[in-house]
Amino acid sequence: MPEIAEVARIVHFMKKSLVGKTLATVKAIDDTNVFGKVGTSGAEFQDALTGKKVLDAGRQGKYFWLIMSSPPHPVFHLGMTGWIYIRGEPLAHYRPKEEEEEKWPPKYWKFILETDSKPKVEAAFADARRFGRIRLVNCAAENIRKTTPLKENGPDPTIDTNILTEGWLEQKMKSKHVPVKALLLDQANISGIGNWVGDEILYNAKLHPEQYSDTFSSAQVKQLHKSILYICQTAVDFLADSSKFPEEWLFKHRWGKGKKDSVATLPNGAKITFLTVGGRTSCVIPSVQKKTGAVAGDVKEVENGDEKPAGKKAAKSNGTKKRKDAPKVEESDAEEQVEETTKKLKGTSRASTKPAKVKEEIVASGRRRSGRGRPKV
Repeated sequence: MPEIAEVARIVHFMKKSLVGKTLATVKAIDDTNVFGKVGTSGAEFQDALTGKKVLDAGRQGKYFWLIMSSPPHPVFHLGMTGWIYIRGEPLAHYRPKEEEEEKWPPKYWKFILETDSKPKVEAAFADARRFGRIRLVNCAAENIRKTTPLKENGPDPTIDTNILTEGWLEQKMKSKHVPVKALLLDQANISGIGNWVGDEILYNAKLHPEQYSDTFSSAQVKQLHKSILYICQTAVDFLADSSKFPEEWLFKHRWGKGKKDSVATLPNGAKITFLTVGGRTSCVIPSVQKKTGAVAGDVKEVENGDEKPAGKKAAKSNGTKKRKDAPKVEESDAEEQVEETTKKLKGTSRASTKPAKVKEEIVASGRRRSGRGRPKV
């Protein structure tokens, strides 16, 4: 799922290519998920943007928007597979596919637009799994971040450093009794941190992802704060171009899980382990990320794509606090949890004569959704 750095990459190219230009043509498909689930339609989007001038583009965490010459303004969330394409621009995802001839419009497009400039600029939004969301907010440009859902999301680590201070973070962590990885992923706490960024932060901070947030020392919180700002800002500065990420980052070595003959160690020999809690996978280096306090009891270790309970290895809670429900997450993040569970169910079905049924799950947002396989693109 695109995270804070990928969104920054898109906004960078939107500012470069669209700002200052008028949208001469806008075509939108009336997708009942992408548009309809947030109270608008393809037709409304098309009418709202046609003939308008793009004045600026902005972002907060996993959300981004265009500021038009007059309201309403479109606010976007990429979901799991959504992406903005600008024809002729290198907007590839952080793990780009091999170079191939550009197809236009891109497959699974939801809207396409053209500017009235010469040469014209063509842009499109495509989303294979349809978990992306496109809203129209009818407010002054300076109030976009005060509207739903942005106002319900936490501070952005690269924009709101005056809010996301060390003291603020320590107070937030002490006020909750959840695994620190879950706290970081909860967009109501901090905007923009997803699975790989969260793992990178915790590895840099040398903290175990399943240790409860209220069990860390002030020194550990101070280091976590530094790591949040460093990892997020560096990833954003490089516009999610993984070829420019530091070689010591976990990102450079984590993608072999479940692959045959993959190397399960860092270049220095440290073991790479994958833990699953509540349907989310965390990449961990046990020799670096030590448990120094109580951890969640439902940790599962993943080796070669197979799970096994951590058992006695996971420290038990001291029992003084009752574990709270899973924190609320953005709807599309909850869908990612379903996606991971679906993959595991598919893996078990190969060994059975009958295909395993994908069970419906209650995702963190409280809605019931059934996991389904990802279509090939």
